[in-house]
Amino acid sequence: MPDAPATITYSVPKPADHPVVGVEKTGVMLINLGTPDATSYWPMRRYLNQFLSDKRVIDYPSWFWQPLLQGIILTTRPKKSGAAYASIWNREKDESPLRTLTREQCEALTARLSDCTDLVVDWGMRYGQPSVPDVLQKMFDAGCRRVLLMALYPQYSATTTATAYDEAFRKLLEMRWQPQIRTVGPWHDDPLYIEALATSVEDHLATLDWEPEVVITSFHGLPERYLKAGDPYHCHCAKTNRLLRERLGWPKDKLKVCFQSRFGSEPWLQPYLDETVEHLAKEGVKRLAVISPAFVADCVETLEEIDQEVRDEFLENGGEQFTYIPCLNANEPGMKVIETIVRRELAGWIG
Repeated sequence: MPDAPATITYSVPKPADHPVVGVEKTGVMLINLGTPDATSYWPMRRYLNQFLSDKRVIDYPSWFWQPLLQGIILTTRPKKSGAAYASIWNREKDESPLRTLTREQCEALTARLSDCTDLVVDWGMRYGQPSVPDVLQKMFDAGCRRVLLMALYPQYSATTTATAYDEAFRKLLEMRWQPQIRTVGPWHDDPLYIEALATSVEDHLATLDWEPEVVITSFHGLPERYLKAGDPYHCHCAKTNRLLRERLGWPKDKLKVCFQSRFGSEPWLQPYLDETVEHLAKEGVKRLAVISPAFVADCVETLEEIDQEVRDEFLENGGEQFTYIPCLNANEPGMKVIETIVRRELAGWIG
């Protein structure tokens, strides 16, 4: 047999100033909505300005919306929103509960994925700090050449999931060397998520010495026209509610779906939470529970709006006993959902 051809190798010397090439890693970024840095006027104004200037959230033409936002809304709303945040503020860490809980979820996920080598887990906020672009750059600088983005919204909406990923994609436009990107889609009907919700309901109600006559699943609202424009959020919420009710084995009138946090004068998704709670109390319902499946971590919409404002509204209109069922947060059932989804989406990237 003829001799095998000699192997020829070429060596190109690196320039003296060539960047250090490290071990390639994989990143996972958990993304939540956002938080102000403080409850005073200017931090609240900066946060609300960024949030309410997002075209995914408020899609009015800029010529109409920005004068209204800058001239009226951001003059008055920071004080009101700041008071709401102040009533639930984590004073030990001097931050909002959402920032605390998202950090805890990141730490818990890091521990649960400790068997995965060369994996970096971090978290960012769509509005406020730490920002999604800053965290993405930080992960790239740490060697992450593949990044999984997980927006922490079980039900998809352009106002939440899409805008979170938009912010990451805008950062990619600036990067000379882009990492590979994957995004996590909605998990509103994932059996593990439904089971986690059901377990949280059962465990919470087991701590009470009374049984609610009605339980409400309250989801953050959207203008009705967003649904008509093709946003699937309403359908995802309805399916989550139905699957949860079926898992709990409850009749339709036991678990009701509502929508909260409406803003402005145009019609939003209905039924409205505040009106429903008032109606139930006046109709003779004495015992009520509320859970918020759209949020994976407690925040101002749950701790202040529901556990304070809605509670007061129910009791003031004739209700007698009210309980708020906390979000999954960094508890075992909720973290099992996040871990399972992350491992599934990382398939082929990690061993």
